[in-house]
Formats: sequence, structure tokens, C-alpha cells
Amino acid sequence: MAKTLEMSFGTADGKVAKLSIENPIEPVDQIALATAMDAIIAANVFYSAGGDFTDKRGARVVERNVIDVVIG
Repeated sequence: MAKTLEMSFGTADGKVAKLSIENPIEPVDQIALATAMDAIIAANVFYSAGGDFTDKRGARVVERNVIDVVIG
């Protein structure tokens, strides 16, 4: 089972850009996450096709299950 923390940000042109972090610490500390997302916006270090990050849109932990199937 692979887990990813996916953070969504609004961009200057009104679109949504996402940043993902693999294997997040759980349970996710919502206050620390909000503070980190604010710091990402304030630092303005990431660029997206939609322009600068302008606001927080949300975050979620995504879990993915992969089952290898042997063929042949």
C-alpha cells in the first residue's frame, strides 16, 4: 500500500496545481499542514503552468493498492 499526501493550491490564473509527498506521517497534523502550505505560498518557490500559487484549496491522503499479476 502506497500512501501520498496530495496538497492542492489555487494558481494565479484560477487553476489548481498539486504537490505530492510520498509516505506522509500519519495521522496528518492539520495545523502543521496548513502552516506548511501557507509557507509554500509565501516562499513562492514553485512555478506551475497556471502561475504562482495563490491560496490553499485542500489536502488529502491518497492510498493506492497495486497487485502484480504474473503472466506466462
